[in-house]
Amino acid sequence: MNSGNLKYQFARANFAEKLIVVNVAVYLVFRLASFLFQIPILALEAWFELPKGLGDFALQPWSLVTYSFLHGSFWHLFFNMLLLYYMARIFFNFFGTRRFVNVYFLGVILGGLFFLAAYNIFPAFAASRSPLIGASAGVMAVLIYVCTYSPNLPIRIFFFNVKLWHVGAFFVLLDLLMIPLGDNAGGRIAHLGGALLGYLYASQSREGKDLGAGFSRLLDGLANFFNSLGGLFEKRERKAPMKTVYKKQRSAPTKADYDKATKQRKIDGILDKISKSGYESLTQAEKDFLFKAGKED
Repeated sequence: MNSGNLKYQFARANFAEKLIVVNVAVYLVFRLASFLFQIPILALEAWFELPKGLGDFALQPWSLVTYSFLHGSFWHLFFNMLLLYYMARIFFNFFGTRRFVNVYFLGVILGGLFFLAAYNIFPAFAASRSPLIGASAGVMAVLIYVCTYSPNLPIRIFFFNVKLWHVGAFFVLLDLLMIPLGDNAGGRIAHLGGALLGYLYASQSREGKDLGAGFSRLLDGLANFFNSLGGLFEKRERKAPMKTVYKKQRSAPTKADYDKATKQRKIDGILDKISKSGYESLTQAEKDFLFKAGKED
């Protein structure tokens, strides 16, 4: 497969799949650089991991996001990306990329804040110096979001059919039980922060509210800033002629806008029915509509 095909496949991938590729690439690049330059991997990761000390964090605030792209071992990376892949498939059946970005990265951020708070408030963690790395908080946010939004959706695990909320409850209980044992306590706390974000976001979504609207505006503002900054460095051969600009009136909603809103209301109604009565209560027509809607998104 040549580079052109790789670029094409990457462009066609959804955001979660691209995120998986980036995480794998970061893992490989850091380990290759560590080998080639004979630098300890911990030294390379130091400026991207999330430290527990508030003073250290103040010197590298970007680590509140960048820590999520680092993983301590192959299996740490593998299980995080595997769970992300399967939960994202369910997520994208109902929602688009922007909602996924909001849930995932807000989960990463809240998970990191939970980690910082726990290690600077509770004496039980004072002796530990372990920084935080891993995408688990973002993955947990996506998992608990879909578990909260459509808890009775059936999924198959090995030879068993279980409801989606059973999976979410298992992971949350596991983290709660493992914290006192000291097994990656900081990571477990971050998981719970991500889980809380997913639960709150989904609860608001069921009421028609978007908890991440402000975060979306922030990302749009940053994108516009960097786009305008790049424009400052573009060389212009000549000054463009002045043009008279007329303010464009806001157009009325189109038929496509109406159809999209109608479709989303129908999807929400079907999901509410699943939450109350289970997937098997759906008619064949409702199952077909839900499947088709997922394919079109």
